Amino acid sequence: MKKEPFVTLEQLKEIEKTYPTPYHLYDEKGIRENARRVKEAFSWNEGFREYFAVKATPNPFLINILREYGCGCDRSSMTELMLADAVGCAGEEIMFSSNATPAEEYQFARKLGATINLDDFTHIEYLEKCAGLPETISCRYNPGGVFKMSNGIMDNPGDAKYGFTHEQIIEGFKILKEKGVKTFGLHAFLASNTVTNEYYPMLAKVLFELAAELKEKTGVSVKFINLSGGVGIPYRPEQEGNDILAIGAGVRKVYEEVLVSAGMDDVAL
Repeated sequence: MKKEPFVTLEQLKEIEKTYPTPYHLYDEKGIRENARRVKEAFSWNEGFREYFAVKATPNPFLINILREYGCGCDRSSMTELMLADAVGCAGEEIMFSSNATPAEEYQFARKLGATINLDDFTHIEYLEKCAGLPETISCRYNPGGVFKMSNGIMDNPGDAKYGFTHEQIIEGFKILKEKGVKTFGLHAFLASNTVTNEYYPMLAKVLFELAAELKEKTGVSVKFINLSGGVGIPYRPEQEGNDILAIGAGVRKVYEEVLVSAGMDDVAL
């Protein structure tokens, strides 16, 4: 695979006259092209929204470029929530997913109207006590075991401390429903930086089947599913990059097989 840099040596030498190293240089054209392709790949899903993981590049200029393409922001800390507030992000534009979350962070997330993604079964009670339960909430699922694909083991969710187990998420949805939550979402993060088109359709199938099961066992209709991070970068010349259009088509196939067949064709991704 031939990889061409977006800047020449001569241009870098010229830039260095004004901005001595070290500095970060971003490819705005490439960022915009990728954002367009992601949006195109999932345009078949009416409620689709990409959430940019701010922790990866907490730069307000880049965040605002992505917002031009309808992207929201995935936040995981108070600082990231403050950045969201500073650039005008609020409500459904923010997905707040964090671990060992201090009370003031949940409180600020509630103030911004962010969609809170609970990381653990015990966080139901904790969130209710420190900030109150919102009408819309998401829960992180951990299927356990080993997540395998044709090119080997991707990750070992069974060793991870994050997420609801299968039994916990069924019980958790029942509790949240009883406490007045009206809109439910699902999330899972099983692997990162995958350079394969298989990961997302496989992850989607796990979550889609869980959503159908939850509807049957709890009466809750899942309204959105967050497929989380995972699309990687082919850092080595011999690596083939992901084909986001193929990934989108693969997820659509599973969506139609599982969710549409279950009468859940209004689930947003």
